[in-house]
Amino acid sequence: MIVNTADASKSPLNEDFARLAEIDWEQLPWKPELQSNIHSIDDLKQYLIIPSSEEKALREIIEHHPMNIPRYYLSLVDPSDPDDPIRKLCVPQAEELVVAGAMGETTKDPYGDDRHDKGNGILHKYGYTALVVSTEYCSMYCRHCFRKRLVGLSNDKTVENFKMAAHYIASHPEITNVVISGGDTMMLPTGVLRSMLDELKNIAHLNYVRIGTRTPVVYPLRFFDDELIDLLAEFNDTKTLYVPTHFNHPREITPIAEEAVKRIRATGVSVHNQAVLLKGVNDDTETLTELMNGLVRIGVNPYYLYQCMPVARVRHHFQVTLKRGIDLVDGARQRLDGYAKRFRYILGHDIGKIEVCGYTGDKLILKQIHARAGEEKQASRILIRQLNDTGGWLDDFEEAVL
Repeated sequence: MIVNTADASKSPLNEDFARLAEIDWEQLPWKPELQSNIHSIDDLKQYLIIPSSEEKALREIIEHHPMNIPRYYLSLVDPSDPDDPIRKLCVPQAEELVVAGAMGETTKDPYGDDRHDKGNGILHKYGYTALVVSTEYCSMYCRHCFRKRLVGLSNDKTVENFKMAAHYIASHPEITNVVISGGDTMMLPTGVLRSMLDELKNIAHLNYVRIGTRTPVVYPLRFFDDELIDLLAEFNDTKTLYVPTHFNHPREITPIAEEAVKRIRATGVSVHNQAVLLKGVNDDTETLTELMNGLVRIGVNPYYLYQCMPVARVRHHFQVTLKRGIDLVDGARQRLDGYAKRFRYILGHDIGKIEVCGYTGDKLILKQIHARAGEEKQASRILIRQLNDTGGWLDDFEEAVL
């Protein structure tokens, strides 16, 4: 199957980009193709026009936050549009050099990972959920990533640490579910992933396991590996498995991404989506509507729409104000049917997950839905804040009463 990519005839590009449209991605072996990923500005210039005025800044940025773009995902870029949303998700921007500005303070750890780190890659923030950071490697380094600071482990070390993480999980019967995340766990060799899942199979108090991945979106050819598909089906027969993925824009829902999702769903595994609201990418009602409708069309359940976190080198060019975000979400929900509109607009805060319910007059209405271990009584509480036009995070709003 040939994937229809952006029309290269719109812009006087080199032949390398035009040839991307001729590749049958389903037939490429997933491991060797990773060697063709774009890592440097010089690599990128083989495919896209980089204005000379931006080149110095982009080279400086990737010294702080490396670039890694699969050729497949690059093929989705519209090369004639410098403000193309797909480009913004994968290609560095000069705005990444901004670490302070009008949106307020930034942080390296907005989700409180460090505070809940139990060692061996395990984060235990909520009593009933353990998150295991299995690897730092992704097939693509998304420019809005809130874990830009993490340093990775070798595959051998990952398995060793996972065994110790599994021991921790087994010794904590309050843990009812595990999220395997990263990085992107699906980019580990299938044998390594099998070793990890085998460690969890016989932990009786685990009701289900989740594997968080953006691979169906940015590198769907991984799921044309029959060994991986067989593993997912085999594990799901023993313990329920869910795959949360991460579509942010309707143009990411390509025929090959749809086929990858279909292969996952054929194993009996449910696929859910956790998008992030991002300025210049999906911050308009039409795009959000098209995204959610596109997800339910291919059998992916809209689950969360996250507010962009106040991460250094991310917040000031990707975060939308919360008031505007509410208006966008409400506008989309007015157009969506029941299944497409059931996602929650969420702040992934250090104190726990917080649903953004809306505002009435000058009051912002929030509801906490998860709370840190030891503070369970905070879950399900209503939070009232004084609404303003500039805040993008909970800490930007003063406490208030109705």
